[in-house]
Amino acid sequence: MPDCPILSVIIVAYKSASEIGAAVGSLPDVMFGRKVEVVVVDNSLDGDGTGRMLKEKHPRVDYVLPPENLGFGKGNNLGYARTSGECVLFLNPDTVCNAAALEQCVRRVLAEPETGLISPKLVMANGEMDLACRRSIPTVWDGFCRASGLAARFADKAWAAGYNLTHLPVDGTYDVGAINGAFMLGRRAVLDEIAPDGRVFDEAFFMYGDDLDLCIRVARAGRRIVYDGRVQITHLKGLSVAKNYEAMAEAIFDANRDVYLKHFNPRGSAWVRWKWRMAFGAWKALARLKARARGYRQVRPL
Repeated sequence: MPDCPILSVIIVAYKSASEIGAAVGSLPDVMFGRKVEVVVVDNSLDGDGTGRMLKEKHPRVDYVLPPENLGFGKGNNLGYARTSGECVLFLNPDTVCNAAALEQCVRRVLAEPETGLISPKLVMANGEMDLACRRSIPTVWDGFCRASGLAARFADKAWAAGYNLTHLPVDGTYDVGAINGAFMLGRRAVLDEIAPDGRVFDEAFFMYGDDLDLCIRVARAGRRIVYDGRVQITHLKGLSVAKNYEAMAEAIFDANRDVYLKHFNPRGSAWVRWKWRMAFGAWKALARLKARARGYRQVRPL
């Protein structure tokens, strides 16, 4: 077996003791005759016993306990620096993988050097597809259609469904604008080209927006962002509750606004800055109103 792992899996956890065991347990020790390594960066400061559980039940995991909550991007960068696999998977702790999906994604990135990042179909516990696993880089029109309900009403129409690409076959494979940070797999050589300093994720984004930012940077480097719906994994995506919604909505919308200000206002135009601030501010306000109207049930701002 070659010394270099074929796959490094990096999981950033936060109070994930109840779910991370299933995620780690679903990962193989070996793939294609080569080692699979797993690193868990625990941002919860060991307050929920994640570290103890992993050391007892999954001793192969390289468990890292930072002195502070690093957030998603910085936590992933820390994990990335500790790994050496030919391929790298950034994985959420609330996922359950399988050999078929992992092998398909690894096989493809190794065989297709033009591919930068790939994701399978993500399916939630209730059987519904997690729509965030294949997205465009939304225009203002795409955002309006999603916020107004037009995207849901005309889900099979390209003119309305640009945000989550629901007009495309769920079991197909094709290039997309972005994939979900819950599962992002690519070759280390490509990631090192994108981030020669080892900071794959922009650490200016603490929790949200970092996956969209990475997809934009990978695509601008001439690499493909690929969705492969022929294989799937489970994403036990949580639903927010009323006491958390306001803060969560604020963080999500503001982070994605900042992604747009970073990438789509290269000259620092005051007009463009005002446009994106107004667009995301209106979208955030509408999302809050809709959430309040339905009693904060099943809130998914983005």
